Amino acid sequence: MSGGVLGGIAGKLRREGPRGVVRRAVRRAYQQLDAHTLDFGLLPEDIADSTRLELGPVPPVPRGRPLVVGWLTTPPAAGSGGHTTMFRMVEALEQAGHRCVVLLYDRHHGSAAAQAEVIRDCWPGVRAEVRSVDEGFDGLDACVATGWESAHVLAVRPSRPLHRLYFIQDYEPLFSPHGSEYELAADTYRFGFTNIALGEMVHRRLREDLGVSSELVPFSCDTSVYSLHNQGRRSGVVFYAKPGLARRGYLLGTLALAEFHRRHPDQPIHVYGSPVPELRFPVVHHGRLTPEELNALYNRCVAGLAMSFTNISLVAEEMLAAGCVPVVNSSPDARADLDNPHVGWASPTPGGIADALFEAVGAADVPARAAAAAGSVRTDNWARTRDGVRRIIEDTARGGAPVDWVRVAGGAGATSSPS
Repeated sequence: MSGGVLGGIAGKLRREGPRGVVRRAVRRAYQQLDAHTLDFGLLPEDIADSTRLELGPVPPVPRGRPLVVGWLTTPPAAGSGGHTTMFRMVEALEQAGHRCVVLLYDRHHGSAAAQAEVIRDCWPGVRAEVRSVDEGFDGLDACVATGWESAHVLAVRPSRPLHRLYFIQDYEPLFSPHGSEYELAADTYRFGFTNIALGEMVHRRLREDLGVSSELVPFSCDTSVYSLHNQGRRSGVVFYAKPGLARRGYLLGTLALAEFHRRHPDQPIHVYGSPVPELRFPVVHHGRLTPEELNALYNRCVAGLAMSFTNISLVAEEMLAAGCVPVVNSSPDARADLDNPHVGWASPTPGGIADALFEAVGAADVPARAAAAAGSVRTDNWARTRDGVRRIIEDTARGGAPVDWVRVAGGAGATSSPS
């Protein structure tokens, strides 16, 4: 190796340290090996095209027997909010007497048995059979896609008539820069499935951006876990950190917290979620927490960062329920399903977010504000959403007419037996 090369490496070591040099080497290898293709969630043969799809009519399922409903999803990790919401809907169908099957799609062919064990451990209320999608769709009356990748698979793989639905928790084209993956995600909403939009933001985006219709079910909050216990002194702020998800605003959050710490070094900063690199300010690392542990943490803190640049994060209202003021980047998308005056709506800049945190910890009567925040949350504990999704699936499979389930769900029309 030449002296010039060695000198260059030595200079980088002095400037960046061993960690920086290793990161440069890893990035170069990542680029040269085209490793980013591993992040793409579909096999080429599983990509559908709305301009080529011919799904055809599906006969209605006779009344008088329970449905068998598949839920097609990627393998969940412990603590996944999207999977938790999906499993609430699975449980609603099971409690109504229907049978569910969870079909796991993993383009990297991980162990379905190990993935099923995660579901059994983390969502013990789910009784559904769990199997790989490679085992097929036999025996299903209907199947629900739960993300844009699974929608492509549901369009392509079934070889017999099947009622296809799509439980849409976020407008997923926004997960990617406007390019190939953006358009592949957007195209899934044109596949002709029965689209079930969770919340006004998704419902509006589908209609206004794509001219696509959807059945609307409301957002909610898990008040069986998240609730106000501490009506006394609070201190500090909490940060839901997801460095790998651009829509969760990790970089803006850390920049804002650095400014917040300079102005309020007496206030502890708690971080939970994904592992985070070394930060420029002191934090208390909690890693992954159970919902019960999260509720206890929220009850200790004055405020928390719940950033989201697509649909509102479930974290925001869960913080509210525990009396912790969520600071959220202000946008029409975020406000569509949580237009709550107790949220610290912030300009999406480091200074704007830091100002909102500063205002929360400097409030004149923190316990009173915590009580008011907790009293502002939805109290149905997902009952209206669960009932709406169940009814839409039943209606689609039985051949019934579409209904605005937001108006009827959660009222006297709810039933506990199969239709």
